[in-house]
Order: sequence, then structure tokens, then C-alpha cells
Amino acid sequence: MKSASTQRLYNYWENLRGERAAPERRDIEPSAIKSLLGDVFILEHDGGAGFSYRLAGSALCSAYCRELKGRDFRQFWKDEDLEAVDTMMLAVREDAAAAVLGFNGVNGRNQAAPYEMLLLPLRYGGVDFPRILGIAAPMDSHYWIGTSPILHHTISSMRLIWPDEKPAFLRHAVNDDVLGDNDLLVQDTADFGDHATARRQAFRVIDGGLS
Repeated sequence: MKSASTQRLYNYWENLRGERAAPERRDIEPSAIKSLLGDVFILEHDGGAGFSYRLAGSALCSAYCRELKGRDFRQFWKDEDLEAVDTMMLAVREDAAAAVLGFNGVNGRNQAAPYEMLLLPLRYGGVDFPRILGIAAPMDSHYWIGTSPILHHTISSMRLIWPDEKPAFLRHAVNDDVLGDNDLLVQDTADFGDHATARRQAFRVIDGGLS
């Protein structure tokens, strides 16, 4: 992780979860991450691959020049990136992975601002990981942010972090003889096939820690 804000939120989440795969939504104390709240958001699963913004910080809403609450998380990603985004969200929701994305927020004049986004699974209502705690931290200051809305994202990198161990789809891959311990680092984006192939080819996989 490059941003101090994403590192701080990851450390907070990591401390909360302890020996669990992920903390409960009720464990999150806004006062503990007060300085980050402008860029923080919470997503809720609304069926299939879909997530919508349940809460979004004021700085984040300002960057898009609109209230994000209730909006579809997928709406800002370009069509060619949606399969990669959906695969990443599936890994967070089903396997309790943490995800780190580098992306450019692009406005109507094709000006781009680099961001780092962190997505962290949360338990809620006795269900595994239907909520996601996230942050989208700007990497630089740009004069137009807050006056010219971000309209779409272009992805520069996508990574998954497995805080404890490799997930089931890596431990029991369909082609065990093909996937070795040294075969986990591949291109940041890829053309995807089935879920098992997609989730092991789409991302850089990190066994815990920060990067």
C-alpha cells in the first residue's frame, strides 16, 4: 500500500478482527478513524455481483460532486474493467480477502487524479461479509477535484491480500499441477475465464502483511 491513509485503515481493521476472518460491522468506531472519515465509505451487498454505497464520506462525495449513498458501486468502472472488479468483489465477499486498487478518477475534460482504494470485508447480521469497509485516498492534490466531478475510473493495479492463508480456491485449484507456490504473481489485469481461473490470474496475491 502506498497511501498512509489506506495503511492506517488496514491496520485498524486488522487489529479489530483479531483471530476472526473479519470484524463485525458493529465493531467499527468512527471516532477511532476520525481523520480518515472524509474518504471512508461502507458498501452493502445488494445481490449477485452488486454492491451499493451505504455511507460515503464528505470528501469522497465532493470529488464526485454528488451524494454517493444508494448509488451502484459498479457505475463508475468502465465496461472493460467490470469483470475484473466483479471478480475482486467476489473474493472480498466470499473469501474475506482484502483488496487494494490503484485507479485514476477521470473527469469530463479527461483529466485524471490518482487514487488508492482499499476494500475490507465486514460481518453483519450473522451473515458472512455482506458489508465492505473501504477508503478511496487521493494520491495527489488536483485543483479540479470538488469542482469538476469524477465520472469514471481507469484501473492501474489490483491486488488481493489474504491476511491468514491462501484461500480455498488457491489451495484446491482445479489444476493443482499448473498452479505452484511461485505462480501467484501475474499481470494486474487479465482476460478471465471461470471463477477459479479468474481469481488466480487476475491479481497479485499477497499472503498477509502490507505492500
